[in-house]
Amino acid sequence: MATAARARAVSRSQMKEVTGAPVGFAGPVGLKAPIYADLEVMALADFVVGANAADAHLTGVNVGRDFTPTATGDYRSAAAGDDCARCDKGKLKAFRGIEVGQVFFLGTKYSKPMGVTFLDVDGHEKPAVMGTYGIGVTRIMAAAIEQNHDKDGIVWPVPLAPFEVNVLELQQDDDNVIATATRIYDELTAAGIEVLYDDRDERAGVKFKDADLIGIPFRLAVGKKGLAEGVVEVKRRNGTEVRKMKPEDAVKTLIAEVTAERRK
Repeated sequence: MATAARARAVSRSQMKEVTGAPVGFAGPVGLKAPIYADLEVMALADFVVGANAADAHLTGVNVGRDFTPTATGDYRSAAAGDDCARCDKGKLKAFRGIEVGQVFFLGTKYSKPMGVTFLDVDGHEKPAVMGTYGIGVTRIMAAAIEQNHDKDGIVWPVPLAPFEVNVLELQQDDDNVIATATRIYDELTAAGIEVLYDDRDERAGVKFKDADLIGIPFRLAVGKKGLAEGVVEVKRRNGTEVRKMKPEDAVKTLIAEVTAERRK
């Protein structure tokens, strides 16, 4: 298996000079130039190629019968270590990517039949050149989770989080716990903070574990033991420190920190 020489893109005029056809209609059959075929091409049968003439294609083409490659290799996909196509010395590096949006050039395919036109600087009517641009909301969520998680679950960044603060009511049989958690929830909500209030009849350990799994950026826990000391517990999802502070101070702290995170 041979390796092709360094490849580079050619201009439209160069393409026509070599193949006799405009871009989109070049093909290997009868081409008087070296032909480098990817391994995927070698596995094809009865395929379609350009006929080296404008608006023309050949069908039922097969390697060996209709053309013989100069060399074959794995040319289809770029890989780490390949030469850079835009510089003389650089090598390609591989990075993981996440597709969260798409861009398609439509040209005048739809504007012409729909009669969508504009007047150019000379006052001449021309069809609009169109494009389509899409961002997938669910893809953004998936990408954010892939980039922000740990062994316990999601770690939402504040700008994307479904809620900003998770208030945990740790005991459902204690009036002081319920009243304090409810007051904190009301004060945060009144300040424009998006709060998830966990008042389920579950053990504290379950609530802590679920809070980590869901990944709300800030957690505020209200329990009997803490209130006996006059404090509640505040913890960031992406941190390890559990801060004990008075309920009113906790509210002020969370408002300030959430607001700061929103601006990042």
